[in-house]
This record gives sequence, C-alpha cells and structure tokens, in this order.
Amino acid sequence: MTKEHPDLLAGHRGFEDAGIFRIDADRALVQTLDFFPPIVDDPRWFGRIAAANSLSDVYAMGGRPLTAMNIVGWPRELDIELLGEVLAGGLEKIQEAGAVLCGGHSVVDHEIKYGLSVTGLVHPQRFWPNSGAREGDVLLLTKPLGMGATSTAIKKGKSSPAQVQQAMTVMATLNKAAAEVMSEFDVHGATDVTGFGLVGHSLEMAEGAGLLLEIEAARLPLFDGALELVRNGALSGGCTRGKNFYGPRVAIGAGVDPALADLVFDAETSGGLLLALPAAQAERALRRLVDAGAPCGVCIGHFVRTGEGRQALRMG
Repeated sequence: MTKEHPDLLAGHRGFEDAGIFRIDADRALVQTLDFFPPIVDDPRWFGRIAAANSLSDVYAMGGRPLTAMNIVGWPRELDIELLGEVLAGGLEKIQEAGAVLCGGHSVVDHEIKYGLSVTGLVHPQRFWPNSGAREGDVLLLTKPLGMGATSTAIKKGKSSPAQVQQAMTVMATLNKAAAEVMSEFDVHGATDVTGFGLVGHSLEMAEGAGLLLEIEAARLPLFDGALELVRNGALSGGCTRGKNFYGPRVAIGAGVDPALADLVFDAETSGGLLLALPAAQAERALRRLVDAGAPCGVCIGHFVRTGEGRQALRMG
C-alpha cells in the first residue's frame, strides 16, 4: 500500500480531477494530464478541444494553469503537417489560458491521440475538492449538455454544418472565465463534466459528500438539437456503460423526457464546471457567470441530507 505524503492534499484516493501537492503555506501544485483520439475532422479544432479539455481539470480544482506539455500519438503514415495543425490549435488554448508550453512527448501509434500534461497553482487551503458539497448547497453548471451526442453524430455524419461549428466552439471554450469568477465565492466542491457524463460526475460529488443530490430536469441547459440527435440514435457507448454502472444509485422520474434521461448518462467532451456553493450566493454567482461570458450559468439542483437506500441522485 502506498504511504500518503503529508503534502499530497489530493491524489489517487477519491475521484479528484487533479493532484494537489503543497509547496508551502501559500502555494500548491495542481497536476493533471488528459488525451484522447479525434472527435472532429478539423485538426486545428481537435487540438483546441483536446487542450481545453486537459486544462479544464486545473480549473475544476480552483487552480490557475502555469505550464503544459504536449502528449501525442501519431500514425507513421499520416502527413506531419496535420500534426502541426493539431499542435497549433492546442497552443492557442494554452496561451489563452495564460500558461506556457514547455515541450512534450510523441510516440508512433496506429491511432491519433493528443492532449496535455498541465501544471497549475492553487492555494493549499482554497482548492475545490469534488467531495466538498454541504447540505443546503446548490449546484451550478457552466456549459450546456449534449456534447457526447453531438460528437457521436459528427462521427456518423448526422450533424449539420452549423451544429458542428457551434459544438466545436463550445467544446473549445476554456472554463477559465467561470473558474476565475467563482473564486470570489465560497465554492465547497467542484468538478467538470467529461467522460462520465452529468450523472457520473455529479454522483461522485454527492457520494463523496455523503449527501443526496436532487436535480431539476427542466433546468438542465442543453446544446441546440441535442435531444433530437439522441432520439435519432446518436449516443456513445458511454451511455450504456453509465446506466449499467450508475443506474442503481440514480432515480429518474417517470415524467422526464426519455431522450434527456439517456443524455444525462452519456459521456461529455470538454464540458462545463459543476460547482457546489451556498444557496444564498447562487443568484449573484449566476449573474457574475453571465457577465464573465461563461457559455451558461444555471442552477440545476441542490444537495440535501441523504435518506435510506443506495440512491444518491434524484432527477425529476
């Protein structure tokens, strides 16, 4: 068994988005990495989206990105100029985040892969654990849902050009503005919505805090056309896996649109932040998110004392 280091404030235990290592009383390192295969055809947009997704984990901990390193898997037979486009897109987002690219590492691979290893800074007593929600807190979401269904539709050629462009723009949007604004508030817990979907990531928050999360389905912000894409079969394998794994701990009301009941289990790509904070601060926080230009700022639910049984998330 690995012995815990006293300065490792967040690590392999739990479901944190990044590691936190204390340097001194005022500074801690935030360390994370993420990479994945292309979800769009345009190489520069793929680079932007993958980089934004990697940087998001630092923002989800309440941190500020400092440095980044490229992680690349590239087929030998592919044009190296395409890789240049991917890296250029990633660099755009690194620079937009105010971070510095230090280099990277590449390997020959049969499948394209790209992402970043990111190091950031945060105050050791002010980072946002994903298990920190408190009874009575509300849950805010800063990007619309539906990127998983849209990405699947793009791969199947079922998205319109307008949907593709809008989806790429949303996925490539940094969570920087939302994280900076929310640093003004008493954020008790946070995470971002990525591969485990809304249900998976919000359930981790609820179970980590030992609370029940009640989500209002009618309040969920949705990407334009996402439900119609779901109705037409644009769901990833993550939806089925999510239902099988998380289903017994989730109760979805009979009145919820079946397409929405599927979408909340589906994997998201470079989604928004989920932020738990006191209800008394919610209205002002939502106004600040709008003023800062976050893709959206919506209160989607609240945390209450858990009841009997296994369920930690209810949606109705």
